Amino acid sequence: DQQVVRIVRDEMLALFGETQGGLPASAERPRVIMLLGLQGSGKTTTAAKLGRWLTKQGRHPLLVSTDVRRPAAIEQLSVVGRQAEVRVHDPAGQMDPVKRAAGALAEAKNSGFDVVIVDTAGRLHIDDELMNELQAIKAAVQPVDQLFVADAMTGQDAIKSAGEFNRRIGVTGVVLTKMDGDARGGAALSVVSVVGVPIAFVGSGERLQDLEPFHADRVVSRVLGMGDVLSLIERAEEAVSQEDAEKLEKKIRLDEFTLEDFRDQLRTIRKMGPLEQILGMLPGMGALKEMKQAREQVDDKQLLRVEAIINSMTPKERRNHQVINGQRRKRIAKGSGTTVEEVNRLLKQFVQMKKMLKAMGGMAGLGKGKRPNLSALKGLMR
Repeated sequence: DQQVVRIVRDEMLALFGETQGGLPASAERPRVIMLLGLQGSGKTTTAAKLGRWLTKQGRHPLLVSTDVRRPAAIEQLSVVGRQAEVRVHDPAGQMDPVKRAAGALAEAKNSGFDVVIVDTAGRLHIDDELMNELQAIKAAVQPVDQLFVADAMTGQDAIKSAGEFNRRIGVTGVVLTKMDGDARGGAALSVVSVVGVPIAFVGSGERLQDLEPFHADRVVSRVLGMGDVLSLIERAEEAVSQEDAEKLEKKIRLDEFTLEDFRDQLRTIRKMGPLEQILGMLPGMGALKEMKQAREQVDDKQLLRVEAIINSMTPKERRNHQVINGQRRKRIAKGSGTTVEEVNRLLKQFVQMKKMLKAMGGMAGLGKGKRPNLSALKGLMR
């Protein structure tokens, strides 16, 4: 019943309050951010994701790992830091956690970095040794933010440990990782109510760009299976430029949309994240049983097969699908490792989609402030 859903949604939003995600304003330079949490919660990956996000905001972050006990922890941060194109402080031979953090702060001051992200050690269970180490690091670098990183899938474990970290170290905000899982973020509600600190960020996937400031209305919509169109639009705007969107819009308007454009459109969708995750952001696709079954029928491998078929065509065939006769379809199927039936199905879907895009505005609707059109996937769900 829509009335019940609306009441539940309003109550959940009241629980989260008026707080917005991201980091609160601070004049401190360099600003030190400590990441806290149990082992396996995703702190190291979150450090790189946060560094990438801050870089996008025009900041100059520096990463440092103080986890000297876990094998390859320091190297892991170096690897993901390079992938995120964020500088990592890693003094050779220095294995004292406090000195590593203090050294990063000194480098930041000397080299013009305005944020230091400290990836601290975790444990399978909270112990005094860990807490004493974290307290010493906190005293040495005086962080502005102490963000507790929690796995959204762990439920009560995350809530209990968040409370303990808050009591012993102090937690200013929460980062919920693995929000793309089946839990859909129910843990977010519990963390807020028990710990009493705002959620700063949510991690919604494995890619380095899959970190976003927390928005209460969006998470509540996900929990209730109502989708998350705004986050979908933001992903779309990051995946395609305004200029490319306008070029595509013009092609659709002039009826010049080709299989090459179709292939580019599918690549754009893939850049936005896993297909099941994207479809889950659409209203109604998260909760209904038949919609879940439809989502499960679409996977990234199907898009790769479609791309292989298009790649096996000649430039002439891609620009004018009408020349693809029976003999050409056999050649394309053989070259792409697929079947003639799959080639036929793709061409049929392309013709249908071409008509649909002309009527609806297509992926050109990915411009700033416009809603993305994922009609390219509809044929693949059949």
